[in-house]
Amino acid sequence: MHNNTEELKQTKVSGIKIIASLALYFLKKCWLTCSAAVFVIFVIYWCYGGIIAFILFIFALSGFLFQVGDFFLYHPDQPPQSRLYVPLPSLFGLPFESIFIKTADGVKLHAFFIKQDSSIIDRVPTILYFHGNAGNIGHRLPNAKGFYNNLLCNVLLLEYRGYGHSEGVQSEEGLYLDAQAGMRYLLQLPFIDKTKIIVFGRSLGGAVAIDLVSHKEFAKHVLVLIVENTFTSIPDMAKEMFHSKLIGYLPIWCFNNKYLSLAKIIQINRPSLFISGEQDAIIPPRMMKQLCHASGSALKRFQSFEDGTHNETWQCKGYYRLILMFIDDMLLAQREMGQFPIAFEAGGEIY
Repeated sequence: MHNNTEELKQTKVSGIKIIASLALYFLKKCWLTCSAAVFVIFVIYWCYGGIIAFILFIFALSGFLFQVGDFFLYHPDQPPQSRLYVPLPSLFGLPFESIFIKTADGVKLHAFFIKQDSSIIDRVPTILYFHGNAGNIGHRLPNAKGFYNNLLCNVLLLEYRGYGHSEGVQSEEGLYLDAQAGMRYLLQLPFIDKTKIIVFGRSLGGAVAIDLVSHKEFAKHVLVLIVENTFTSIPDMAKEMFHSKLIGYLPIWCFNNKYLSLAKIIQINRPSLFISGEQDAIIPPRMMKQLCHASGSALKRFQSFEDGTHNETWQCKGYYRLILMFIDDMLLAQREMGQFPIAFEAGGEIY
């Protein structure tokens, strides 16, 4: 009986510690004035009614959303130990270099450069790969192997700041700088064809890829932009997640992370391939269609996969063939015409 009582006490103490930790986490993430604002809300509501109290509640809510946005968006520790253990390409039989790249703001990033045989490395395309919001680059190696084997290309897998073995802390502007550092690294390599750089991004990586290619200094080096299961913006995703019309009325500055891809895609004129999984339960597939329709490229293609999910669309039948056909047509046009064709037909939906 005594032992049961002690176990019950320990369980209660553990529960209290967990609740206290969560409470402290959210308090730290809120505005410094959030607690004061909540207190004032109740005082004013008690004295004067609900209108002013409602306004103050909106202010407090905006502060909360601003600060906890990172908590919902970035998941470098999922699955557990992702910051400590990064699987190596050698586990998948891939030749590679493990490298570190420094960004413009001095952050050291980890990357894998998976290279084709030296006899063809300077003639094949090179993919600059931007991953999603969880895990590390080692978790994307099965997909990278598919690119390596089916597309006969080099692959630079870049690990964002705060992920895997990279230094720093995640932020929207930080991830943009990471992408630019990856592109600059490729452009200084003497042994790759710099007219055949492909920028690929999945989920959060799609937003990073779109931002990179929206800059003319980098876009001129891009053969093809490929985005897969990505979103139009973080404010749009917040509406989807919380199912609240109230979120839609919040001003843009309430969001710490914005990733306004729909506004940026208009500026992009490089050939673009949009890949969507119809079974994506995280990002509504209609967002991919919106991005494709809004794209400023004269040559763009939308392809959906009926069984494709958010993270596994790359496993669908015909996935690599679709990408290979698109790239091959772009390379053919580049060789024969010195420019991209006005029209392109290879199945799927052409715009």
